[in-house]
Amino acid sequence: MPDLFVPEPAALGPMLATAGAFAVPVHEVRLTPDELHPDQIVAGDPATSSMDLGNGRGIWEITPGVVTDVETDEMFVVLSGRATIAVEGGTTIEVGPGDVALLADGAKTTWIVHETLRKVYQSR
Repeated sequence: MPDLFVPEPAALGPMLATAGAFAVPVHEVRLTPDELHPDQIVAGDPATSSMDLGNGRGIWEITPGVVTDVETDEMFVVLSGRATIAVEGGTTIEVGPGDVALLADGAKTTWIVHETLRKVYQSR
């Protein structure tokens, strides 16, 4: 993947105020590896990476495996990959490319990632 200029999250606000717009080629941008807490990993060897776009926005990716999480109020669009997301005491959803999903704040989830999943998200 090519190295692309992406401003730091703190610089995006002033940049948007001045320029009025910002775009990033979401399938090509290099993400920064994150660290999953070992207690979150249920199966496999999943890894996550992300790019913070500020104000609860960003790009996130996870490789195959099974992890648990406690969600924030979030809307996301799956760009690539597939996963099953099971909510403790709630529903189970299947997500794949083009799907828009909503997660409730505080929901305890189990992500079964079948194919490396990349999403763009907005949380609050």
